[in-house]
Amino acid sequence: MILSVKSFRLISTLEAISFLVLLGIAMPLKYIWHLPQMVQIVGMAHGVLFVIYVAGAFYMYKKLKWSLTDLFIVVMCSVLPFGPFYVERKYL
Repeated sequence: MILSVKSFRLISTLEAISFLVLLGIAMPLKYIWHLPQMVQIVGMAHGVLFVIYVAGAFYMYKKLKWSLTDLFIVVMCSVLPFGPFYVERKYL
């Protein structure tokens, strides 16, 4: 896997946006208006982006010589709605 910082930054942004769309749009559509289709589509996209983000974080750990603490923070930020935006600003 050859991943540049710029590519990881893009993946990070897409993962964060997909998570926000899932939480802010798709979930309300499913549970308030009983329209689950959006969760299926956005949920799958977010899942794929999440896996790519975590794999990319491990790659960046080696490439950028992050400490284990930095890697832990970057991976934990993937489960926070605005976490990947923080990673972009602080670590990339």
